[in-house]
Amino acid sequence: MTTLRAELTALPESVLTYHPAPGEWCAKEIVGHLIEAERRGFAGRIRIILAEETPRLQAWDQAAIARARHDCARDVKALLSDLVELRDDSVALVTGLRRDDLARAGEHPKVGRLSVAELLQEWVHHDRNHLRQILANVQAWAWANMGNAQRFSAD
Repeated sequence: MTTLRAELTALPESVLTYHPAPGEWCAKEIVGHLIEAERRGFAGRIRIILAEETPRLQAWDQAAIARARHDCARDVKALLSDLVELRDDSVALVTGLRRDDLARAGEHPKVGRLSVAELLQEWVHHDRNHLRQILANVQAWAWANMGNAQRFSAD
């Protein structure tokens, strides 16, 4: 969260709302996706798995939810605050897991069996993938505004 907060709170609105291509998310929409993934995809699924014996997990339409959230128009500090609040709850959940909990699993309609241990690994990968996406958005915005300085990077 520290890296995400440092990066995003330092950026002007024009960079936070920059879409590198049609249909791609801006930095604020990526944070909104992280919020929903925390709630629905990671902590949410782990809670469901812990509450039931091999539950059927639900898929969710990430693009439709992102459109409905309208995060590009939201304040980035409010988005980060929402994410931090959810993450604090998630940290408590994860630190409370027992070794036996890691093997518990649910059935996902798209990917099949998902264990708590696998979800934890995906969570680490997912966060870093989207941090990289945010950094790439900033880089793409800067590139488009570099003028002749692009020649320093072209070789």
